[in-house]
Amino acid sequence: MTQTSDSAAIVRRFFLALDTLKDTKVIHGLTNFTEEHGINRRNLYQLRKNPERRILQVSWLAYLVNDYGVNAHWLLTGRGNIFGK
Repeated sequence: MTQTSDSAAIVRRFFLALDTLKDTKVIHGLTNFTEEHGINRRNLYQLRKNPERRILQVSWLAYLVNDYGVNAHWLLTGRGNIFGK
């Protein structure tokens, strides 16, 4: 089963946020992120390859918001800035 285009867009923003955190050296990489938060790394890599798959966990979004200051509104809607309000 696949996700809606809106859900796939959230997945793409999720990975954009992770890439930004990695590029700015806030996190050391996806492996570090998955180990720190108990995420199955294979699921994360599968989701990156195919954002339409229904394996994104809502808690993964919460980690970005709570632990790294990613803007929840941006993450869900694409409006606003990636960080802050």
